[in-house]
Amino acid sequence: MNRIADAIPELHTDFCFEPGGFADHRTPLVRNCWYVAGLSSEITRELISRRFLGVDVALYRTLAGEPVAVRNRCPHRSFPLAKGRLEGDVLMCGYHGMQFDPSGRCVSMPSMPLVPTNAQVRSFPVVERAPLVWIWMGDPDHADVGLVPDTSWLASQEWKSVHGSFHMKSDYVSMHENLLDQTHFPFLHPGAIGTPEYARSKLDVRQERSVVIIDRTLKNSPPPAVYGVPTGLMGKPVDRYSEARFASPALHTAFASIVDNADPGGRPRTYRFNITHAFTPESNGSIHYWWFNSRDSNLDDPAADAYLHEASAKAYLEDVDALEWILDVVTRDVEPQFDLNFAPDKPGLMMRRVLYDMAAREAGARF
Repeated sequence: MNRIADAIPELHTDFCFEPGGFADHRTPLVRNCWYVAGLSSEITRELISRRFLGVDVALYRTLAGEPVAVRNRCPHRSFPLAKGRLEGDVLMCGYHGMQFDPSGRCVSMPSMPLVPTNAQVRSFPVVERAPLVWIWMGDPDHADVGLVPDTSWLASQEWKSVHGSFHMKSDYVSMHENLLDQTHFPFLHPGAIGTPEYARSKLDVRQERSVVIIDRTLKNSPPPAVYGVPTGLMGKPVDRYSEARFASPALHTAFASIVDNADPGGRPRTYRFNITHAFTPESNGSIHYWWFNSRDSNLDDPAADAYLHEASAKAYLEDVDALEWILDVVTRDVEPQFDLNFAPDKPGLMMRRVLYDMAAREAGARF
């Protein structure tokens, strides 16, 4: 695996870090992190390209099925390698025929009898945890596979998931803040996702190292449709327990338990839902976004699948629209504004501080 060059023009920034800052759309992106490169099903023997954190990446699988990620830029004349072709496990540039193995090493150069030792393309560490393939865009020496976030429920037979994806013109700071801001649910997503009672319920927030966690409890209140329809509990008072996590720059997870204390079986019955949001910055103003809604009940109910997919896709598209509108206002409005913050904004501010400190450490900022 190739080391990152000492100087990569795409990574240069004039951003000035200051003590006590909060991340926003201008803050340099955190690079030393496992991000999602794509779904397992998206990465095949067909070459594809995506831009992650400002860098173009070519993605494919070896004959043995291992995912590979290399910089989508031939070191000779910058031809996009994803426009070339695969010959076995060798990626051939479509411009001058240079051939690169999965490590990025050039193994053949048709115009020269000997391959120059500096003829190589950067490769990126990748790890597959189906249904996701993760990529490390930072220093490969820090690419610890033990840091790949846990999303084991997505592959478990005990859970059923629906999923979708968006490419959106927003920043990952705002996306994380949006997901930690549960007070907007009844207004941006009325009916399906949020209820006014839930927005007013007591919020407990804590931080465990770089993870920000929200806990909420709402008892004896009907669930929103996204939980009520798949469980058959619409209009029925239940107890709701939820935990939402800023798990990493790449991942937000939410775990909900819906307890029916009047289940016909005579004992309280608990229905669980896990919500997974994975997003990888394409740039400071655009992100790749994958979402999953998983449940542990009624796994063979196609109507529940259809409803969960439709309701989730609608709600997350509403988030996409809102965040794109916000970034457009923030970047185009010439009159400065300091946005107000209130008590329910505390989780988002904690997350923004974490991201800011991560970016500052990577930049070697000294406070």
